[in-house]
Amino acid sequence: MRAFDRESVFFGELFNGIAQRGRRLLWRPHTQAALPTEGIAGLAKKLISSRGEASGVALAADLLKAWRMLDNEARLAWFRTLASAFGPDEKQLEAAVEAWRSGHSAEAASRLASASEPLRQELFRRINLAPGGTAALVAMRADLIRHLRQAPELEVVDRDFVHLFSSWFNRGFLMMTRIDWSSPASILEKIIRYEAVHEIRGWDDLRRRLQPTDRRCFAFVHPQMPDEPLIFVEVALTSGTPASVDGLLAGERSPLDPAEADTAVFYSISNTQVGLKGISFGNFLIKQVVEDLLRDLPNLYHFVTLSPIPGFADWLSHHRNNASPEEAKALQLLDRPDWNADAGAVATLEPVLARAAAIYLVNVKDAAARPLDPVARFHLGNGARLERLNAGADLSPKGLRQSHGMMVNYMYDLPSIEANHEAYANKGDVATSKAVRKFLASDRPTRAQPISHF
Repeated sequence: MRAFDRESVFFGELFNGIAQRGRRLLWRPHTQAALPTEGIAGLAKKLISSRGEASGVALAADLLKAWRMLDNEARLAWFRTLASAFGPDEKQLEAAVEAWRSGHSAEAASRLASASEPLRQELFRRINLAPGGTAALVAMRADLIRHLRQAPELEVVDRDFVHLFSSWFNRGFLMMTRIDWSSPASILEKIIRYEAVHEIRGWDDLRRRLQPTDRRCFAFVHPQMPDEPLIFVEVALTSGTPASVDGLLAGERSPLDPAEADTAVFYSISNTQVGLKGISFGNFLIKQVVEDLLRDLPNLYHFVTLSPIPGFADWLSHHRNNASPEEAKALQLLDRPDWNADAGAVATLEPVLARAAAIYLVNVKDAAARPLDPVARFHLGNGARLERLNAGADLSPKGLRQSHGMMVNYMYDLPSIEANHEAYANKGDVATSKAVRKFLASDRPTRAQPISHF
């Protein structure tokens, strides 16, 4: 991450200098008290029509300043303006369509592609010229996502964000960095804030995840957002594959000598930027982490996850009546508020929950014939194998609420990753171990429909 600091300062000073010169050509910067008279839409039109680099940078900076002053209702109006007033130029598009119909030449195709591009994409590119423009646009899209449910017509604007971000946050522009206890406090605070799987309860808890020699944390950062980890993964070096998160997060434990570890466990992967939803780079992070770990620790043989099953409890609550009479009776134990403290109830439920989880992860599909569980889609799509189901693996309130304490190990078996990925991508096949397949012998795949029985 520090590799970006000097470059970021240089470009920041350069753009600030250009922006200052541009402002002298335009109008005085507005204060926090009021928007400029032409409003943010007027600034956007000026920015699109601007030809000078200096004035363009200044306009982009002022547009972002105006954006930050908008309240929720005004932001929704801004997004609707983007959808209605900054689409493709209709005359140019009609001319390009006619040219294409007249002759399917490469030149006509190029003109059609250019004419069909919405004007707002160029607007976003120009906004990106402002200091901090990339981060501001990511935040703008995060705000847009909040409005999509009530305003689905804004999907066209969202698609343009995704189109541009897919290029701007291409793997070639990202840098992997290791985060440790010596990283800047501002970065460490964000790790605490963004952790999405296992809550970090303050600085002491964070120290236990970063400082011991058998713990690692890696993140992707972007040169235009050097102080914002986009996604990070927490890794534990262990001897063998863990079946519970308790040992990994224990407050009092003796660190393992990394030279004695044979397994790297990815126990938490957190995306940090809502505005980058749908932009996939987590698979690249895992692959690069594996490469880095193997370079430093050639004694590692196994790469596994200890993953949550976030939608399992909700799915099971809607399908308990489809279980066999014996298993339905066992599942009634879940209605007890303290079932997890009853050893007899736990012993009765473990095989039933494991079987139901196997069905949920492998056989239950969404409309696109993919596993219903988002974590399963991520790891299986990356070529992992569904290795082991672990009952009682996460008995935290969150773990009990979302999966009745179940967790799963996905195995990244390096020689099989490519074949697993291809089978999943082309045929929807889910790579599973023998231990998991034994739970599935009598069930057939279904697309999010009630199973006939467990």
